[in-house]
Order: sequence, then structure tokens, then C-alpha cells
Amino acid sequence: MKQQPKEFKTTIGGQALIEGILMRGPRKTAIVVRKPDGEFAIKEEEVGTIRKNPVLRLPLIRGVLGFWDSMKYGISALTYSAEFFEEEDPSQQPGKVESWLLKKFGSEKLDKILMGFALVTGIALPVALFILLPTLLAGFLPAGSSSIVRNLLEGVVRILIFLAFIIVTSKQSDIKRTYMYHGAEHKTIACYEKGWELTVDNIRRCSRFHPRCGTSFLFVVMIISILVFSVFTWQSPWVRMALRLLLLPLVVGISYEINRWVGRHDNWLSMALRAPGLFLQRFTTNEPDDSMMEVAIEAIRRVIPENQGEDRW
Repeated sequence: MKQQPKEFKTTIGGQALIEGILMRGPRKTAIVVRKPDGEFAIKEEEVGTIRKNPVLRLPLIRGVLGFWDSMKYGISALTYSAEFFEEEDPSQQPGKVESWLLKKFGSEKLDKILMGFALVTGIALPVALFILLPTLLAGFLPAGSSSIVRNLLEGVVRILIFLAFIIVTSKQSDIKRTYMYHGAEHKTIACYEKGWELTVDNIRRCSRFHPRCGTSFLFVVMIISILVFSVFTWQSPWVRMALRLLLLPLVVGISYEINRWVGRHDNWLSMALRAPGLFLQRFTTNEPDDSMMEVAIEAIRRVIPENQGEDRW
């Protein structure tokens, strides 16, 4: 593997899985899972058209489509990693519903349907929790309340729900290991960006806090949603929720561009904008053990492009 001569910023990103890591490069994605027997399960794919089509890389558009692309790959990777830890009884027969679905659609098509359902659910639940619920709660204010007060309360509730979700999940024992893999992903990318050899010893020296993280992006979404949603006011909570859904792609697109700018610059403004996300990573990342860093090394090596510099910002 060719080493970078000096520090740089890479477009390679990742995601923690169940006992594994997903890494995405400019041309390939790689999933590496450590199975119960200690061996690696590895799955590689070429990147989709979103990263190759120049039209789909235009500002705002690339953010919305990139978010959808990340959700699709992320949920698929999570499902893949979970399959290695499902305890199945070989003597157990499929239930009536499962048998009917298999007969109706076949195994391969049924897997695609279930994946689509998981993708829709994976997007719908956060939208309901972080977007629609705060809007509904703010709707209980008296009818004559100022729209400024209503929007401010909605934004505060949205941020509080988001923070509570992160803090509560960080206390769960099962999630803690996933957050350790999250730390391994960050530390490995940081090691690669420093131009160091990808070894456990070198990675151990790197920080688990990374400025270009999905946690930071989600926090930016929370802030931008307050600003964008405040422009469109309406008394009825149901109309307000409908407007929130319609404006959500715009919020995601703007948030992506801000996060992209912050990741490419190192000045007082970018440092101020990334500070909340770095703080939240104290809850969403943990220090990994050596075995987790080995998984991260295997994953990132498979997505580093052959042409040096192709993955630079």
C-alpha cells in the first residue's frame, strides 16, 4: 500500500457495525466483520452511481442523495453483520407467515423486500422522533402564542430529544461495543490521514474524535432545521408536520454542504462549528481494543484507491 508523504484529509468514511466496520472509499465499499470464531467475514462492492455521476454531485443534490445512499449502505451492512450472530435452531420450521412469503416471493426477492422495509423503517423512526414529535409537542402551546416562541420551543425540544437519545444509548452494554468499533474507525482514518503505517500501535496513538463524523452531521441537521423551519410558520401542528417533511431534503442538503465545508477547513469558524459534534463523540465513541483496530485496518485497506490522492478532499 502506498503511504501518503504528509498529512491530508481523505474522503474515506466509515460506520460501526455489529462486531465490524464498514468503510467507503471513492471507488469501493468494504464490510469487515469478526465472526464468533474469530475469523473475518469480508464483503466488497463498487460504489453506486451517486458518487460517479457529475450531475448528482451538484451542491444540495449531492447531500440529499448522499444521505439516502449512506442510509441504504449502512442498513444493509448492519443487517449483514447481524446475520453472523443470530442464534438459529436448525430443527425449527418457518412459521405460516414466513412460509407464505417464501412461497409467494422466493428467498432472494423476499430478502430485497425485507431490506426495503428496514430502510424505510430506519429513516421513518428518526424522522418521527427528531422531526415530527417536537413539532407535535410545540403544537400544544396556546393558539395565540408567538411563532418565534413556538419555533424556538420546537427546536429546543428537538435538540434535547437528540441529546437524550445519544446519552441513553451510550449506556447500553451492547451499544458500547459498537461505539468501540466507532472509535476504531475514527482512529484508523486519522492514522491514514497522518500518512502513518496502518498498524495497531500507530492507530492506538490517534484520537478517537474525528471532525468529519456522522454524529456531527446529525447535530448540524438539528440546528439547520431550526433556522429553515422558522421561515415557514403555521398554527396547525398537522400542517407544520407536513411542511417539516417537505423541507427535510433542503435541511439535509444544506447541512451536508456545511459539514463538507467544515471538514475541508481549519479556521476559527470551522473549529467552532465542529466543536458540538466533537463533544458528542465522547458519548458515541469509546476506546477500541486491538482486535477492533485490526478489523478497521482490514476494512480501510480494501477501499484505499490505487491512484494516490484520488480520495483527497
